[in-house]
Amino acid sequence: MAMTDEEKSKCKKIIHSHAVAAAAGNLVPIPGLGVAVDTVTMTTMAMALSAVFGSSITENVAQAMAINAIKQTALKQPIKSIAKEVSKFIPILGQTVAPSISVIMLESAGWALANQMADSRDS
Repeated sequence: MAMTDEEKSKCKKIIHSHAVAAAAGNLVPIPGLGVAVDTVTMTTMAMALSAVFGSSITENVAQAMAINAIKQTALKQPIKSIAKEVSKFIPILGQTVAPSISVIMLESAGWALANQMADSRDS
């Protein structure tokens, strides 16, 4: 069974708000910090998404899911992943590019995670 309209709406709010929060964290022009911010954000996103599908997961499980989702997204979009971190070496440009890429990647990873949770619920 696919996600209901209500589940999609809740997921959209959770995913988008977490992606925006990660973008704010990626404004800091320190290479590598973005990965940490994305991981923490995806961990809390995973915990929130699990509640949408009527389950509860521990922080450790959420973190493992977050790392896997980020890894899968980075492997699908390697240029964006590299550009996000490299751009932080370029003043001003990096503070524009990194947050934008972060939003795109976290939105993608969040929806992949939500779909995975919906599929797991249905099986």
